[in-house]
Amino acid sequence: MPVGRIGIGVAADGARVQESARKAGIDSRVIFYAKPGLLEAGQDFGIEEGDEPWKMLVGDLYAGKIDAAVRGTLPSGVTLRVLREAAGVDHLERAALLEDGKGRRFLLAPVGIDEGWTVVDRVAIARRTKDLAGILGLEGGVAILSGGRLSDAGRHPRVDESLAQAELVARLTGFPHFEILIEDAAEECSVIIAPDGISGNLVFRTLALLGCGQGHGAPVLNIDRIFIDTSRASPSYANAIRLAEFLVRSQKKRF
Repeated sequence: MPVGRIGIGVAADGARVQESARKAGIDSRVIFYAKPGLLEAGQDFGIEEGDEPWKMLVGDLYAGKIDAAVRGTLPSGVTLRVLREAAGVDHLERAALLEDGKGRRFLLAPVGIDEGWTVVDRVAIARRTKDLAGILGLEGGVAILSGGRLSDAGRHPRVDESLAQAELVARLTGFPHFEILIEDAAEECSVIIAPDGISGNLVFRTLALLGCGQGHGAPVLNIDRIFIDTSRASPSYANAIRLAEFLVRSQKKRF
């Protein structure tokens, strides 16, 4: 019996998305959400077609027709806007599950360029990402990063602001401030909180798209459904589909 039903969006590179689903090797049934004529039907998966597949994917997620959704190659702006509206939130918080060249896995947040710009935002993201790490079985603490070392204070106003904010986030959460030393943070912690969404996005892209690491998708933290965000530049979505099924299994165990 299938574990659940996982939807994934397709706006381009249909063959790549379908191959990702086959390589994922999961027990859940995968349903592709795409515009008419983009994909060929097959017995090992389902297809839902429409002119606005992002609305169909999110709508089915909130109607309970699928247990989890993966953005796939759907456009980010419109898909995440529809998700925000369906979830009734004014912003989304995402944490990317990453794996470095040594095989170490950790969660990185914020990774959206419009996320984590205030102390309040980063405190909330840090706490929610820690909870997600527990669900994923990632051992280790939470590291708060900033734009420099404490000894760099006075070199530039933006550095000073970044250091001050990180110190406050660390004080409010009880998590250590690792300054700019991401290499030390990755050795000791399973959650890394970047100074802001732009730097987090750059870390993700450098590791997963330029370096020897890989991404496993970015679950949305502040909604009551399982939605895995992905980059359209990802070479495969197999990891994100596997992550979606893992979270479905975990959710069913809890309830």
